[in-house]
Amino acid sequence: MASYHLSVKTIKRSAGRSATAAAAYRSASVIECDREGRMHDYTAKRGVEACFILAPDDAPDWAQDRAALWNAAEARETRSNSVTAREWELALPSEVSDAARIEIARAFAQQLVERFGVAADVAIHAPHREGDQRNHHAHILTTTRILSAEGLTDKTRLLDAASTGGPEIEAMRGYWAELQNHALELAGQVERVDHRSLEAQREEALSLGDTLKAEELDREPELKLGPAANAIERREQLLAEAEGRDYEPLTQRGARVHAVRQAKAMFAEMRERLELARDAWAEAREEGQGHVSAGLAALRAAAGRQAKELDQEEVRQRLARIAGRDLGAEQEVIEGQGARQDIRDRLNQALGRGKPDNQQKQQRELEDERKRQLELERQRERDRDLGWEL
Repeated sequence: MASYHLSVKTIKRSAGRSATAAAAYRSASVIECDREGRMHDYTAKRGVEACFILAPDDAPDWAQDRAALWNAAEARETRSNSVTAREWELALPSEVSDAARIEIARAFAQQLVERFGVAADVAIHAPHREGDQRNHHAHILTTTRILSAEGLTDKTRLLDAASTGGPEIEAMRGYWAELQNHALELAGQVERVDHRSLEAQREEALSLGDTLKAEELDREPELKLGPAANAIERREQLLAEAEGRDYEPLTQRGARVHAVRQAKAMFAEMRERLELARDAWAEAREEGQGHVSAGLAALRAAAGRQAKELDQEEVRQRLARIAGRDLGAEQEVIEGQGARQDIRDRLNQALGRGKPDNQQKQQRELEDERKRQLELERQRERDRDLGWEL
């Protein structure tokens, strides 16, 4: 499923960071920092699929040299708490080709260059071998000063000021959603992304009278696994696939995420079947069929392609199982009211809402999982110190 992510961060000296180190790490290259007198060598890093620099048309030639560009950015700032670079982190759609991902990342970076007059250093990363294999992403480092023929000049106050920074970033978030959706459309995908909050999307759905979509959006944002739990669950998924068995999450956090994803998939299936039933009902009524005939046509549509091979009783039973309701509630399913309530109840059950005892148990299990993850991170740190991990 296509997902949306765009975050904007700053590279600050006050946090002990430098633009040269950030650029070297994201591009898996080596940069000698003139200001620090240090060599940042990340050539052993894996997973960088492409990297390139975009700059304004009148920028000097040295701007295409990564080391020269970011050393210039560091040299231009004199304060100990200066912000020397800005990072735009983007989730790339896994449903499109490698070339398409590079193309939309380049288009977004070019828009940053044209809109703010900065240089943009783009690095496209593949999913980590132990993480979610859909996690294609890009890191775009931009200068915090305008780049012209004279070099780095004025600060990009448009992004720094509270009154203008928020709207500017929101505009770029919308542009990134447009780029992704265009790429998904060209790839023949039906999925689309939306940069707005779930609450904003839900309000729009209600204003348009789409109560099914509003119910689907009435959920909490998906819990993030984190690197340690993600690696554990990824290994278990691969093992389950190799052994030909169903995947069962090993961690509490993984089980929570898995339950949410299953609930979302169930809701999407129910929504599709209810819409088919509603359309079939409307078409049958327009053709002058009676309520019973129209209802059976809707039931067959909701039951799927195999409905032609079923008798009327089998169709009713299949739709009842899909909606999770007792037999005899077909009309309520067709109108969508009872089905929507069932969906909400089943979603709440999958998410463990409304049960204090379960919530306390889940909280304890989450605390245990955090302790296990912390111990795993400490072990990895010890392994790195001993030279056992790159």
